[in-house]
Amino acid sequence: MTLQRTKTIKSLIFICVGISCIVVVFGFTINSCLIQHIEILNDIKTYEKSLNPEFCDDLVKKIDLFNDDCKPQVDILDCG
Repeated sequence: MTLQRTKTIKSLIFICVGISCIVVVFGFTINSCLIQHIEILNDIKTYEKSLNPEFCDDLVKKIDLFNDDCKPQVDILDCG
């Protein structure tokens, strides 16, 4: 009876770990656009404080990649 409980507990732990791994993988895949969007908004605030043209060029490239992959479109900055 003890051996059967041990097998059951091990099986439940294995199943829980497997489900947790799947949830984590899907969570990062689905929310990657959200995370990128937050990063871009923070970068825009940083750019507005510094007005560094090199930083702006890098940010525009990041925005272009984001707009290609994700739904909420971010307006391209004017670095001029």
